[in-house]
Amino acid sequence: MSANGSRMKKLLGETAVYGLSSIVGRFLNWMLVPVYTRVLVRTSDYGIVTNLYGWTALMLVILTYGMETGFFRFINREPDPKQVYGTILTSLASTSTLFVLAVALFLKPVSAAMGYAQYSEFVMMLAVIVAMDAFCAVPFANLRHKQKAFRFAGIKLASIAINIGLNLFFLIAAPWLSKNGFTAVDLIWSPGLEIRYVFVSNLVSSAFILLALSPDFLFRWSFDAKLMKRIFTYSFPILLFGVAGIFNQTADKILFPYLFSDPAEANSQLGIYGACFKISVIMVMSLQAFRYAYEPFVFRYKKGDDTSIYVDVMHFFLLFSLLVFLGITFYLDIFKHLIGSAYFSGLAVVPIVMLGELFFGVYSNLSIWYKLTDRTKWGSYFSLAACIITVLIIVIFVPKFGFMACAWASFTSNFVVMAASYFIGQKYFPISYRVKSGVFYFVFAMILWAVAAFVPIEGKILSLAFKTVLIMAFAVVVVIKEPILRSSLRSFVAKIRH
Repeated sequence: MSANGSRMKKLLGETAVYGLSSIVGRFLNWMLVPVYTRVLVRTSDYGIVTNLYGWTALMLVILTYGMETGFFRFINREPDPKQVYGTILTSLASTSTLFVLAVALFLKPVSAAMGYAQYSEFVMMLAVIVAMDAFCAVPFANLRHKQKAFRFAGIKLASIAINIGLNLFFLIAAPWLSKNGFTAVDLIWSPGLEIRYVFVSNLVSSAFILLALSPDFLFRWSFDAKLMKRIFTYSFPILLFGVAGIFNQTADKILFPYLFSDPAEANSQLGIYGACFKISVIMVMSLQAFRYAYEPFVFRYKKGDDTSIYVDVMHFFLLFSLLVFLGITFYLDIFKHLIGSAYFSGLAVVPIVMLGELFFGVYSNLSIWYKLTDRTKWGSYFSLAACIITVLIIVIFVPKFGFMACAWASFTSNFVVMAASYFIGQKYFPISYRVKSGVFYFVFAMILWAVAAFVPIEGKILSLAFKTVLIMAFAVVVVIKEPILRSSLRSFVAKIRH
């Protein structure tokens, strides 16, 4: 087996394990959407959840301030890895604690500014959740660095199980128990507070992660100010483009309530959009699982290697993403039942959002050029540009076109930064990506999607069968054109015969 083949096999193996906690784990969390969209009485209730978790994602990036990437960069080049880990962890502990204290001190004005003066307890709970998750980000990164994928996955999956279990208890089991005479449950549960229990469940699961990672805190804590200055100098551009990048992804959920004169209507539309957006999360989950393995992999093998490994990774990532896109859009009539029927009016956003996420995934792979050449400032430029495009489209078009404008904002901004990163990257770190082949597969997939969407087929069963034939056609063409896949398929068939 070639060196690249061996490395690809190792990368795929690690991706599979991390996938347990990211793809499978987030899929299990995703399965709470049918509960939320049926238990929460109004679509506006789910809009509140969507909005507050948008804020949570943004604050998490701010509170980690690029330390994950900084950790991977310096842990491999400093003579004392423990000093790097201790310095970063001490910094995160300090900033997370200060954040919680600041929110507690200014809770009322902060809640009012967010539009949740009557829900200040939700804001406080989310502040504690974000602080714990930010602090645990680098211990998790350390597990990835040490290639302890199974421990990483175990902790993630256990916390997800706790979150899901508590959600099911508070939203389904507790109401049933109370209704059927088990009054003891009323000591910890009250009717009409469903949104509160969504955040309580998350708070407990985050506390579990902190406890589970506590053995990784048992070392001689230290802080090297000079080292931290160097790490922060490297990571600060990552913080900037991280903030811009996550705001690009969450601006629709954060800004939406401010763009309507009627808050109830805003939350209702946001709830519909947020629920349908969840159907697109399979693409996001795939990207996350890949990134968990890819980032340490890149820094581990960068020295003395040619760029062909990046070409292979990009190419097969694109093929996988297109297959996921076709799979979800072709079977949307099935996937849509994961949300309540009150939310079906937003299903049109799914293909648009997924293509936007595909562009973002390609951009994430392309970004290797500025990470390996220490030109991380370019990441800031790209993220800032994407953020500006997204915000402009949302602010201008959401009041007129509603949540559809949010989907097109994501699509447009991600496409622009993907294209810009490719052309600029070829100047500073040329990589001969298989552009023509990638464009062919993309166009072929879009043609199949258009055929499935616009060719009228009577009957649901016949329609699904037709779409299955189309997706098989895509798979067949890929196998025919890709020697590695043909070889793997022959080996698989040979093993079955023997």
